[in-house]
Amino acid sequence: MSEYFSLSDCDVIGFDLDHTLCRYHLKETSRLIYESFARYLVEHKGYDPDLLHLTPATWDFCFKGLVVDLEDGNLVKLAEDGTVLRATHGTKDLSAEEILRHYGPKREWKHFESLNTSFTRSAHYYFYDNYFDLPGALLCGRVVDMLNKRGDEVSAEFWKDMVAAIDHNYNTSAFKEDAGTYFPSVKQDPGRYLQPCSEEVKAWLRSMKRAGKVLLLITSSHSDYCRLICEHILGKDYEELFDIIITNALKPGFFSLVPHQRPFRTLVNDVEESEGLLALDKPGWYSQGNWPHLHQLLKTMTGKPEPKVVYFGDSMRSDMFPASSFGRWETVMVVEEMEGEGAQAQAQEQAQVQETKAKFEDQGMKAPSDSSQQWGSYFVDVHKSAGGEGEEKEAQEEKLTWCCHSIHKYSTMAIPSVEHIAGLPLDYKFPRFSPDKPSTTGYYPRPPDSLLGRRSQDMS
Repeated sequence: MSEYFSLSDCDVIGFDLDHTLCRYHLKETSRLIYESFARYLVEHKGYDPDLLHLTPATWDFCFKGLVVDLEDGNLVKLAEDGTVLRATHGTKDLSAEEILRHYGPKREWKHFESLNTSFTRSAHYYFYDNYFDLPGALLCGRVVDMLNKRGDEVSAEFWKDMVAAIDHNYNTSAFKEDAGTYFPSVKQDPGRYLQPCSEEVKAWLRSMKRAGKVLLLITSSHSDYCRLICEHILGKDYEELFDIIITNALKPGFFSLVPHQRPFRTLVNDVEESEGLLALDKPGWYSQGNWPHLHQLLKTMTGKPEPKVVYFGDSMRSDMFPASSFGRWETVMVVEEMEGEGAQAQAQEQAQVQETKAKFEDQGMKAPSDSSQQWGSYFVDVHKSAGGEGEEKEAQEEKLTWCCHSIHKYSTMAIPSVEHIAGLPLDYKFPRFSPDKPSTTGYYPRPPDSLLGRRSQDMS
């Protein structure tokens, strides 16, 4: 395999929609998502109304890559080997001694093997790896705090209410029925939450079509929400940019192999036809579906027995892991955390962010993509182990986080946003991630500060 990756070598270029092609105003959207979930718990499940009240400082807890242990109410940040780097009970930090007491001398999280090898959902834990459910991590922590304050036992039972809150706001009929808080708010004022794509990105998509590439959009969002987003960020003619649009894809299940695959379905007025399709015979807009049937259509469209596909996405669980492991696709991960560690936002994006700050109250909160005082860097962290008898200080060892390690393992390369590469020629050669290369190789336009700092320490 070449040590470089180029879009010009690909026959098919696919995109996830949310937080990939479509960038959200993260602070506004995160507040809305948190309120959507919390309001359901308060109004439908009888939870303490104090859950609805947040201070700006509270948002420091909101950090991508955390795993909530549903059995004890702990949230953990994992190193690449599955050991616990940091942990909280609810939102309260566990000390190094408490971590050792809870997870043993090796600080091992017992469900790591299951999470690391399959990324599947579990009754024992939940992995927060995308911005659509990330505010739920903060809500989970605060619910555990509330249960502790009342003297109630913390068990997996509270998670059933969390799942109900998610379903109430995000189920496929919620957009049409104006159910919950999330969809009605976005429909009423999409500009408050969605960032339009720059003209450069639109021109980039058109240039790929002119170059003969098949353009593909795969999203787990339902067709009605997808349409609202695309019209706002790309314009009324957005369908002309894509050869195939797949909504309600139910990733990562979309990449499942026989016998678990779901059939594709056609849509009539955003309603799925009851009869599934036995195969795809032409480009168009479809719902649900599966990778093997799509692969057959792509063979026909490209005239190649094994078309080369690259897929852009923001979720390790839904995009990177299944697309690379099962689809054998090249994968480009959109990692907004890179902008918090040295990769500056493009000029157009910076102007949009400033405009939003001027238009809406910022409240001084931390953006969920920024490094956290409580959780540290998304990419690297100091692994503390309590010192032995007679030692005054803790021994410290710097490690890659499990999230960072997963990016290197399942992604071809990582970027902060598609805006960062839209102005480059299609034959631009990007260095790809490789186990034989330094951990800083594979990030464009530059590695995160924490990885650069780690490399300089390694070399000194």
